[in-house]
Amino acid sequence: MKTKFSTIIDPAIIKKVLSKEHVEDLGRGTIREIVTIVNEIEELSNTRFIRMEMGVPSLPPSKVGVKAEIEALQKGVASKYPMLDGIKPFKKEASRFVKAFMDIDIAPECCIPTVGAMQGGYAAFMALGNLNPKKDTFLFIDPGFPVQKQQMNVLGFKFETFDVFNYRGKDLKQKLESYLTKENICAIIYSNPNNPTWICFHEDELEVIGSLANKYNTIVVEDLAYFGMDFRTDVSVPFEPPFQPTVAKYTNNYILLISSSKVFSYAGQRLGTLCVSNELYGRYFESLKIRFGIGGLGSVIVGRLLYSLSAGASHSAQYAIAAMYKAACDGDYNFIEEVKEYGIRARLMKELFVKYGFTIIYDKDIDTPIADGFYFTIGHKGFTGGELLEKLLYYGISAIALKNTGSLKEGLRACVSQIERSRFYILEERLKRFRESLHSH
Repeated sequence: MKTKFSTIIDPAIIKKVLSKEHVEDLGRGTIREIVTIVNEIEELSNTRFIRMEMGVPSLPPSKVGVKAEIEALQKGVASKYPMLDGIKPFKKEASRFVKAFMDIDIAPECCIPTVGAMQGGYAAFMALGNLNPKKDTFLFIDPGFPVQKQQMNVLGFKFETFDVFNYRGKDLKQKLESYLTKENICAIIYSNPNNPTWICFHEDELEVIGSLANKYNTIVVEDLAYFGMDFRTDVSVPFEPPFQPTVAKYTNNYILLISSSKVFSYAGQRLGTLCVSNELYGRYFESLKIRFGIGGLGSVIVGRLLYSLSAGASHSAQYAIAAMYKAACDGDYNFIEEVKEYGIRARLMKELFVKYGFTIIYDKDIDTPIADGFYFTIGHKGFTGGELLEKLLYYGISAIALKNTGSLKEGLRACVSQIERSRFYILEERLKRFRESLHSH
C-alpha cells in the first residue's frame, strides 16, 4: 500500500480541504462537518477512508419492515396525511414493545411516532423548557450525543453538563444532587447504552436517577437509540426477563426516545418513537397553558409542537415500524440477533487499535470491562483529540473528537458500523503506517 508520500493521503490535499472548510480545531468539528471534510478528501485523493465518524447503520434494513411499508404504499397511504399522534397499529404495537422488552406499561395514546428519535427529543425539549419559568436549565449526563446540545443552542435553552466517568455507582447521587438542589433543572438527559462511550448504567444508578427525579420534580429524558445493544445481556426474548434497563422502573417523570435507525437498520425512513409516561402525558402545567394555549403536556407535544415541526411522521414508515414491533413481540423476529455483528466488529477493531499503540479511554463500566457495541473510544499518548483526528486523516482514517460530546478526556469516538470485516486488513495496514510515522520522528 506504499505511495510516493510517507502518508496514505497527499498532505497537500488535507491542508487544502481544511483551509477551504475554515477548520481551526478539528476537535470542535461537528459530525456533519467532519463528514463533509472526509468526503472532499476522498474525492480529491481517490482513496476510500476507514470511516468511523458517523453512526450510520450498514446492515440491511429489516425485511419485516420493508415488506410492510411496500404493502402500505401499494394501498395508497402516500397520498394521505397520517394522524398527528400516529396510526392506531403503530401506537398499539409500540405500547406492546415497551411492555415486552422493558416491562413497563405505557398506553398506546402515549406512544407517538416522530421524524426520527431526534425530532422526538427536539419536541420534548421544547415542551420541557417551558414547564416552569424557574426551571430553565437542562442537565446532560455526559459524554453524550453532540446534536442534542446543538438543539439546545437552536432553542436558546441553557444547559449544564458533567462527565460521568468519575461519578459512577455510589458517587452519582451526590454529583446529580449538586445540580438539582439549585432547583433550576427542568430535565436530565442521557443515553443508555451511551453514545459515544458505550458505558451502560447499572440498575442501582438508574434507581438513583429516578428517585432524584421524584424528589426534585425533574423530568428524565432517556435516549434509547441503541435499544438492547448491550450484548452482554440478551434482552431479545419478549415478555421475559432480562429486560432493557430503564429509569421508568423508578419514576413516572420520564420520556423515552426509541430509535429505529440502529436496532432495526431503518435510519433512512426517519421514524422514531416518543414514549411519555402515562402520568406525565396527561399532567397539566399552567406555564404550558400560558405559552401554548393548552396545558396538558402530551397535548402540547402532539397538537402544538409536532404539528408545527412536521405535521406528522411518514405514513408508510409507521406501518413498517408497527410490523417490526409486532413481529418482535410475537417472537417471530429477533431484532437483537441481527445487530450483534456490530459487537463483533468492535471487539476486533479495539484489538487492532491497542496493538498499534492506542488506548481505550472509557474502558470500564464501573468494575467490569466496557461492552462491545456500536461505538468505542480511543486515545494516543502525546495527542489531543483534535490533533489525533487530524493526524489520522493523513492515514485515511476518520472519527470525531470526544471534546464535542461533553467528555473531559482527550481522544476520539470510533463508530464500527461502516467498516466491514473484509476491510480490517486495510485498517491494520494504515494503523501500522501511522505507528511507523511516529517512530520515524
